[in-house]
Order: sequence, then structure tokens, then C-alpha cells
Amino acid sequence: MDAPPIRDGAVLFDRGVILDVGDGRSLTSRYPDAQLIDRPDQTLLPGLINGHTHLELSGFSCGARPADFVEWLMQLVPSGPIDLEFIHKSVARSVPIGVEQCLRFGVTCVGDIARHCTVSRPILQHGPLRVVSYGEVQAMARRRGLLEERAEAAADRRWESEFLRTAITPHAPYSVEMDGYRRCLEVASAGGLPLATHLAETREEGEFLEHHAGRFRDLWNYLGAWDEDVLRFAGGPIRFAAAAGLLDYPRTLLAHVNYCDDSELALLGTGNASVVYCPRTHAYFGHPPHRWRQMLAHGINVAVGTDSCASSPDLNLIDELRLMRRIAPDVPALQLWKMATVNAARALDMPDRVGALRAGAAADLVTFKASSAAPLDEILDSDALPADVWIAGKRLVG
Repeated sequence: MDAPPIRDGAVLFDRGVILDVGDGRSLTSRYPDAQLIDRPDQTLLPGLINGHTHLELSGFSCGARPADFVEWLMQLVPSGPIDLEFIHKSVARSVPIGVEQCLRFGVTCVGDIARHCTVSRPILQHGPLRVVSYGEVQAMARRRGLLEERAEAAADRRWESEFLRTAITPHAPYSVEMDGYRRCLEVASAGGLPLATHLAETREEGEFLEHHAGRFRDLWNYLGAWDEDVLRFAGGPIRFAAAAGLLDYPRTLLAHVNYCDDSELALLGTGNASVVYCPRTHAYFGHPPHRWRQMLAHGINVAVGTDSCASSPDLNLIDELRLMRRIAPDVPALQLWKMATVNAARALDMPDRVGALRAGAAADLVTFKASSAAPLDEILDSDALPADVWIAGKRLVG
């Protein structure tokens, strides 16, 4: 997606890797032994990349909008004893549902938040979906003693493969303390792992960080796990992330960033972190307009994600782009598609492997029945689904 799709374009690949890209007639004349699969009425694109999702929640339904974000969390998080066997069975059922949806909607790679990564990673290890698995760490208040155990589990690389990459995610500033963030960053840096966090997802995060009050304090009271040793931080979640060192780390992904003033926008612009915007989840919770266009203008790498089926109708990444098109019809279609390919690949720390059709990249491709002079616009202005989906040179849909 470094350039607009070409008509009669062709991709030559072998053993899951792209060897050459160009005009169809030119490639077949230069490689006479290559097999040609002709799609004269279709447009060929890189496989789409979902920068932020929760495959473990794919068995859920978002339903009616809750009163607020914390009420929604309370519906997902049990307050009493945890039945791990039940949770693990739920995860094992949900992950394949999410994988199937991703493939159907042309997504070939995801950034997956894995709260129960020891359950989801064995399921995802051998594909077919390409996954950056962010093992989730929650460790605050009476649960801070779980930090090392959860960080170790998140960084466990035993399931790494062609299709699965290990990563770590300190969950959010309302569930991980500053020392926990710094420890997760230390683990990520030592192993060269991608790191993600939920940040500035709600307006109430700043109040909780500074005063230990508001709806997130209500959440901790509901969980019955609060203590008064949690340090306070004045300045809001974005400055909190900066103080923890996350903005300087080149493999950092910030999910959501729904609340960001001008000074915080400038701060993000001086750092290395990417932002993933989840349009339909953003609308589901009724947040004010997201500043993704201003972020792009500040040189911030912005990708797009679906979040989960618990906050969005499904994992259809193209529908996220379609909502953005309705929000900002003046933004060129190519820019939107880049947020689901090139930008997302950079956000997941995989810019050389996925997100573009070029020699040396993985043979992850998607085709749409669109043959107009402006195929990217045509797809966004319709409800079309992919005609073919390929991952590592294997045709999975079509």
C-alpha cells in the first residue's frame, strides 16, 4: 500500500514469501514457469491488519450501550472467586470464533490482547492467522504481588512460530502502577518485544491517577482489592505513560487515546509510540470526536483496530474504515487503507514483514471485486467482503 493498487497487478510468491510484484503480463513473461491465477475483475491488496483486538472476547455480544465504561467492565469482570476452568473454556471457545471472523473480513494479522495467553497462544501458534500476542499484565493495589508472575507469563516465548509473536501489555493506568509499567518496559526492552497498553480510553483515568477517586475507584471497591499504597500521579495518563518511558520505546502501541489535549498531542508527537483508533468502539461508548487526523498531522503513526465483540458488532475492520470515511469524507481513501496496512504493520513492529506488497514480505493478500478507476473508494462505499484471502501463500477464503 505504499502506492495505489495497479490494474492487472500481480504478485509472485513462493513458500509464503513474495518474490516480485508488478504488471501481470510482465511477470508471466519473466517467470514462464509461474502459475497465474487470473482475477480480471478484482483489486489486489495487502492482507489487512487489525492493530488492536481481544480474540478472547469474540464469543461476547456488545448489546445496548452501558451507562459508562466502568459499568461495562463490571459486566465482564467477576467480583467474587474466579473460576479459571470456566474462563479457560470460554477463551478456548472464543478465540477460534475471532479467527474465523478475521479471515472472513480480510484480516491476515492482528495485535491480540491476551489476558489468558497460556490458553490462547497454543490455539494460535500454528496459524492460519498471523498474531502479535500481547500477554496482559494486571498488578495494582492488593494484586501488585502478581506482577512478576504475570510479566513472566506474558513474555513466555515457547509458542512463538511463523504465525505467532510474543509481546507484553501492562493493561492500563487504572490496573498497573508506575513500577509495574517500568518493569514491563524493562522486560520488553530486554527481549525486543512489542509493548501495548490501553491509554486515555476514558476521561476518568486522570481523576483516578491523581486522586484515587471516581469511577475507577468504584471499580476497585467492587473488586474488593484496593489498598492505600498506590502512588498518585498528577498530569493525566499520557504524561503517566511518558514518565514510565513508554513514549520513547519504539515498539510501543497505545490503544484508543480517546482523550488528548493539544499539549498531550504535542508530547505524543515527540515520541515513538503508535496509536490505534477503534472507531466503532469509540462510538459505542459515546466518546467525543477522536483526534486521529490531528495525530497524523503531528507525525504520529495511527493505525485502526476493532477492539472486541464485547464493544463492537464484529471484527470487520473494513467497517471501521467505512465509519471513518463517513466521519471524514475529505480524507483520501488511500490514507484510510494505509491505517489498516502500512501504519498497522509499523504499530505491531512488523513493517518489513506485513502490510505491503513487496519482495521479501509475507505473501498475505486479499482481493475484492472492485474494478473501477478508484477501487479503494469503491470498496469503502459498498458493503463488499473480500473475494480471496491468502496468508503465507495459502488461500484460506475464496
